Amino acid sequence: MLPFSFPLPALLAGFVAVLVGYASSAAIIWQAASAAGASEVQIAGWMTALGLAMGISTLALTLWYRVPLLTAWSTPGAALLATSLHGVSINEAVGVFIFANALILLCGLTGLFARLMKIIPHSLAAAMLGGILLRFGLQAFRNIEGHFLLCGSMLLAWVLGKAFAPRYAIVGTLLAGIVAAWASGDVVTSGLHFNPVMPEFIAPQFSLTTLISIGIPFFLVTMASQNAPGVATFQAAGYQVPVSPLMIFTGGLTVLLSGFGAFSVCIGAISAAVCLSPDAHPDASKRWLAAMAAGGFYLLAGIFGGSITALMTALPVSWIQTLAGLALLGTFSGSLYQALAHPRERDAAIVTFLITASGITLLGIGSAFWGLIIGGACYALLSRVAGT
Repeated sequence: MLPFSFPLPALLAGFVAVLVGYASSAAIIWQAASAAGASEVQIAGWMTALGLAMGISTLALTLWYRVPLLTAWSTPGAALLATSLHGVSINEAVGVFIFANALILLCGLTGLFARLMKIIPHSLAAAMLGGILLRFGLQAFRNIEGHFLLCGSMLLAWVLGKAFAPRYAIVGTLLAGIVAAWASGDVVTSGLHFNPVMPEFIAPQFSLTTLISIGIPFFLVTMASQNAPGVATFQAAGYQVPVSPLMIFTGGLTVLLSGFGAFSVCIGAISAAVCLSPDAHPDASKRWLAAMAAGGFYLLAGIFGGSITALMTALPVSWIQTLAGLALLGTFSGSLYQALAHPRERDAAIVTFLITASGITLLGIGSAFWGLIIGGACYALLSRVAGT
């Protein structure tokens, strides 16, 4: 018998975290695998390997540190692969995965990434998290225009839940959304199938051209747009995470599993934010239970990896977006409060927030990285001037 129990809000937070991660980018993973020439069976195997890898890593890290340490695949990295792997053999693609994740492992062994994360001011980390979460909040309310019954009922359930039963607000929101979607005929179950698919090992091939042109950008994008926001998310929530051991664990695990299609296992940001919210558990020291639940759902998603796309197709996109946005509102408002709490750091924080929220991509690197870089430059200059 386990020495802990899962409160319903924590269990639901874990489910929503996994749902948000898969719903937001599962299609991109399939596109990336297709670009590499993977067959449907191989793609299903990739999804299985990714789910199992994220489940194992989330459970192991969370149980060891007693911190809600969710892992995730690199959505920016998958987007880069989807546009870069055309004309590259699947064996060379696996070589790219191994190369890029070996560089992540090296960053952990040398401690370079941890030293960089220590110099990021807390207000800028919180501002970057707010910028990342902004689009989820906007989506939750933007959908009301075209799906008033579905999204309106979910919003009403959330408000009533917050007023009378805050811990179960998302429970009511999820149930209200299911009822409204089912009543509207928006749940399509005809294409659902649940057939486990074993991952297939693919021998890697290493080409200097692909390693330089794809492997290095993939490494940079994953570190700048996934691992950095992921670590910053935990820092903004008040958790001190061991950065170098996390890079060593996730990088090493992915090197071992790259041949089976697990192209990246990184520190979660968006999905982790769901489990870091007070809605997951009012006691911050017990929110790791939500991450444990998420790890279990990851394993289930991995076992039925071949069914993920069909499942995503069955659920209304507006339901998923609204649920994710409302589930993240507590984390979003908290990050804004922390970002703007100190008047001297406020200007740099708002620059970080707006650049991150803009979604710009420069040199193939996403807005979260540039928000920190430009916001950090503003912070350094304004702090120097204020000190003179």
